[in-house]
Amino acid sequence: MAAPSALTPSPAPPYYDSMTVRNGDEKPVYLRLRDTIAEGILCGRYRDGDPLPSVRALAAEQGANPLTVAKAYQRFQDDGLVVVRRGVGMFVAPGARARLRESERASFVEHEWPLIRAKMKRLGIDPAELFQREPH
Repeated sequence: MAAPSALTPSPAPPYYDSMTVRNGDEKPVYLRLRDTIAEGILCGRYRDGDPLPSVRALAAEQGANPLTVAKAYQRFQDDGLVVVRRGVGMFVAPGARARLRESERASFVEHEWPLIRAKMKRLGIDPAELFQREPH
């Protein structure tokens, strides 16, 4: 078996902290679950007023601990994006998609875009070149 090239990144070994097991992703599991739920709302899988999967159902689907899923849902409740109907379940709050899109957009521009722009500059990538490329 050949030794890995110096240019081939090796996968990051999993490491442990007091809250999560991580494998190359710096976000805790509950935040990754939150991102999954947010994506479902933003892409229209879950519309305003729609029921969300139960904690147990989402935990089984994602292979996560139900307490971790509950923590992700709690963040949405705290932000007013999810409403709980006792004995019925959790539902996407009215206006959640628009508010979520606004907050995700602001977060992207403030936190992610500067890193992307800096990497593009380091690699000599012209933004116009990217827009001319055909999607795969």
